[in-house]
Amino acid sequence: MRLTFDSIRRHCLKKKGKIDEGFPFDEETLVIKVHGKIFLLMDITAHPLKINLKCDPELALEFRSKYAAVNPGYHMNKKHWNTVELDGSIPASEVFEMIDHSYLQVVKGLRKPLREELLST
Repeated sequence: MRLTFDSIRRHCLKKKGKIDEGFPFDEETLVIKVHGKIFLLMDITAHPLKINLKCDPELALEFRSKYAAVNPGYHMNKKHWNTVELDGSIPASEVFEMIDHSYLQVVKGLRKPLREELLST
């Protein structure tokens, strides 16, 4: 599967909880939030597309060493965020897992009742 703006956006919007999207910074950077907290930013003008994702610090380093297309988060806390260039070098399934991980990292930081609700199956 080829990763596109639409496929990534659809994947994010299916997540549990109050999911919002918008362009709060500029007209080029789509931001997707869960309950007001950012879990994905996407530069929609970049070719190939680039996304910023929140990540556990140790896992972030693993991704960076495994994939040349994963770098410290652009304009973000480099310890907790990665920028992923969607150049086809990372399998789509792995990119979707990275997005899911980012969502979970943000959910884990929400208030306990909300967190428990979102983490329940």
